[in-house]
Amino acid sequence: MTDLKPILLASDHPSVAQSLKQYFGDTVSFREVVTRKECLQFFHSEHSEFAFIDLAVLLCNDSVPFSLADCLDEFWEISSDPDIVVLCSPEQVRQAVQTVRAGACGYLTYPVHSEEIGYIVESTREFNRLQLKIDTMQDEFWHKDMEHLVKTDCEAMKKVINAAKSVAPTESTVLITGETGTGKGVLANIIHQHSARKERPFISVHCGAIPETLIESDLFGHEKGAFTGATSRKMGKFELASGGTVFLDEVGTMSPATQVKLLKVLQERIIQRVGCEKDIPVDVRIIAAANRDLKKLCEQDLFRSDLYYRLNVFPIELLPLKQRKEDISHIAATFLKQLNRRYGKGIVGLRNSVLRGFLQYDWPGNIRELENVIERAYVLETSTYLTSQHFPVEIVPYKGEDPVVVVATSGTLAETRQKAILGIEEKYLCEKLTAHRGRINSTAQEAGVTPRQLHKLMAKYNLKREQFLKP
Repeated sequence: MTDLKPILLASDHPSVAQSLKQYFGDTVSFREVVTRKECLQFFHSEHSEFAFIDLAVLLCNDSVPFSLADCLDEFWEISSDPDIVVLCSPEQVRQAVQTVRAGACGYLTYPVHSEEIGYIVESTREFNRLQLKIDTMQDEFWHKDMEHLVKTDCEAMKKVINAAKSVAPTESTVLITGETGTGKGVLANIIHQHSARKERPFISVHCGAIPETLIESDLFGHEKGAFTGATSRKMGKFELASGGTVFLDEVGTMSPATQVKLLKVLQERIIQRVGCEKDIPVDVRIIAAANRDLKKLCEQDLFRSDLYYRLNVFPIELLPLKQRKEDISHIAATFLKQLNRRYGKGIVGLRNSVLRGFLQYDWPGNIRELENVIERAYVLETSTYLTSQHFPVEIVPYKGEDPVVVVATSGTLAETRQKAILGIEEKYLCEKLTAHRGRINSTAQEAGVTPRQLHKLMAKYNLKREQFLKP
């Protein structure tokens, strides 16, 4: 029985066809061609897993001298499915390596042997399987209740999440910085939940909300009679979190005396209760957060430099919402899903006018502000969609009945998220392609994707390179 996906062979070297048939046997069919035009026709008419193309055929063009990247782009503009294996003579290896850098899956030199074919085919298949598995695992890596922070289409934010994924399984101290409302506490909890300490407590301390006279007692505990009102011994947060994680939010508000004690914890892993000189060993991981620039506070002698460097082992900076507006649609979808689960009103989406207002507003309160205005509108809404009348006019100035953008349905989050961001993703691609006059490589580089991925996205939205060419 033959495979429904024939393999393309564009070479007149006798060793290739023989070796391909020797390796694949009767499990696949082959389409043998000799010209570039025939190759392009094959890409138009067939769906294939592999295309073995001679370098001379790949480079052949009667009108314009193509670069190696342009040669591959012309094929992938038609179809991004086949993995291209370049065939060449030993003298052409340098050019073949350049095609691999441009996106080809590999190259083979003449004479081609079946063992070499087997190696490149199996390694490519394994890479594709692993890439699919990695993509799936990344989508499922974080808890669903935290999707509004970690599900992102923003390239800069993806780097932040990847950094969090890298540090989560370690014991490193983490310092998370960012504006109020960007999700520092959520990210700290995510890091804890994906660490070896996840079965132990995660204890959050808002340093700015505790009176200065009580913060030492809250963190380190106190002995009976240590101060007026201390009628019994009390364990502090560090003892209660034994084996787990202590999250110190707004750490920049700590008093100098408390900073000294925290430094001792970081250096020696011991604490002393207020009113007691006995050292108590503690086993905790510390994650700190600040919405102020701690380095500047150090320069102003408001924060200890030695403590800053102890906390700043692994810094992570969270972006404000105005710098990741491409995520607003699916963040709103997540909040709607959570509200529906909590209250059961069954509101399934929001109007286009609401989304337009969201995208134009600067969100000084960041994700927390977005969550609050969505919850208020949810409580007031009587229809099945959130409408502009229930949002502050400075956020959603639009009125009227626009078509809806569904951001929460009975389907999976991945499905509803995909539906919600299609328009934004397509608009983003159009703007980038227009700015780069249809140039694939520069567009892909700025978008943070490979040329092949860009071709797949263009095919998804039926976008043609010619649409964006300018004289």
